[in-house]
Amino acid sequence: MADDDYDMDAGGYDDEPVEPELDEGAEEEIDGDAKDEDVPDPLMGDGEDNKEEQEPVDKPRKTIKYMTKYERARILGTRALQISMNAPVMVELEGETDPLEIAMKELRQRKIPFTIRRYLPDGSYEDWGVDELIVEDSWKRQVGGE
Repeated sequence: MADDDYDMDAGGYDDEPVEPELDEGAEEEIDGDAKDEDVPDPLMGDGEDNKEEQEPVDKPRKTIKYMTKYERARILGTRALQISMNAPVMVELEGETDPLEIAMKELRQRKIPFTIRRYLPDGSYEDWGVDELIVEDSWKRQVGGE
């Protein structure tokens, strides 16, 4: 196919319609009619309504306050990976170099800045901060205890 046969300005393909271009002197109407100003835009919302919607509502939670062993494993693994990739450490180090040990120390001191999202059978979910959950001391048996 020669360069002369292919016309980029025509839209690239013969099947595609070319979109009309605006004339250089034409501008879109910026000023809305008076009737448009009175009708509130449901997507934009009013400033007053947005403030009410963004405040967190304290609903009673349905799930337990205890962190499961699966959540704990995921939190520790994710945080250890972040630490190994030079993420800032949230606790004072006392000679620890292993990222998993540092992540465990952060979990003990409740300094991990993660949120756990628990999905419920009805399709809704609950968000729990790591600092809100009760964590079992099972790491003492695994690491050797303190």
